[in-house]
Amino acid sequence: MNLLYESDDFAVMHLLANEAGEGEGKPARPVLERHGFEIVDKRSGKEVYLDGAWAELFQQQLQAWQQHSPTQEEVEDTLESYTGLAQQPVVVH
Repeated sequence: MNLLYESDDFAVMHLLANEAGEGEGKPARPVLERHGFEIVDKRSGKEVYLDGAWAELFQQQLQAWQQHSPTQEEVEDTLESYTGLAQQPVVVH
C-alpha cells in the first residue's frame, strides 16, 4: 500500500496487485487480483475503494495531474466528487 496523498480532509492510498507466491511449502496466499485506490474522507469518517473501471478512471486523473500540477483545491475538489460513493465507515484496527 502506498500513501499517495494526505491532507486534513482526505487520504488516498494505492493498493497494488501482488503476484501469488508460495514459500517454504506454504500454499499461495490470497492476493489482490488488480490494483485499486482507497479514498478516505476524514470529514465524514467514510472511505471508498475504487477498483476496475473506477480505478482506471482515477489512474487517468493521476496521470493528468502528473502532466499539469494541480493546486490542493483542485485535488480536493476531485476527491470530493468521489465521496458520494463512500459507504464504508473507517474502522481502526
